[in-house]
Amino acid sequence: MNLRLRAGQVIAYAYNYWVGHVPVRSLRHLFLRAWLGGFGKGTGVQLGCRFLNGRKIFLGQRNVVNFGCLLDGREFPIRIGSDVSIGPEAAILTLGHDTQSENFDDRGGEVIIGDHAWICYRAIILPGVTIGQGAVVGAGAVVSRDVPPFKIVAGAPAREIGTRRLDLKYELEYAPFLG
Repeated sequence: MNLRLRAGQVIAYAYNYWVGHVPVRSLRHLFLRAWLGGFGKGTGVQLGCRFLNGRKIFLGQRNVVNFGCLLDGREFPIRIGSDVSIGPEAAILTLGHDTQSENFDDRGGEVIIGDHAWICYRAIILPGVTIGQGAVVGAGAVVSRDVPPFKIVAGAPAREIGTRRLDLKYELEYAPFLG
């Protein structure tokens, strides 16, 4: 195993099992600014979030990543716009396995989430998916296909159930004292 890969694993372990559980927001964010591919101004990551290969994870400005989320950038990047709210225990995956492969080969792709998207509680975003600007992914949804801008999806598998208003102007600002 090469030295760079091993170093990345040690850094991920340090954050995921130690630093990510320290109830001092500024310390966690200092670590994430140095480790992630991008960490936008005003973005907040709460306790207990896990990141796999932080170098391929890019968070825009003023995002809220709630407690217990998993962002998996092992093989492909995750690119998240600005003012995105990611609910507790959501999972964003970029890598899995090909169910038809006789050798259990890896299969995956980049995940892109547009500005003002809202990923609700325990939603799962599968590899290769794009979530459009202003889209909403309902609680517990399993998203295996792209979600167009401003559409609302829910269920497993996720299906369109509505449309969100187009004139979104909010800027997220959530910074709990110990979260």
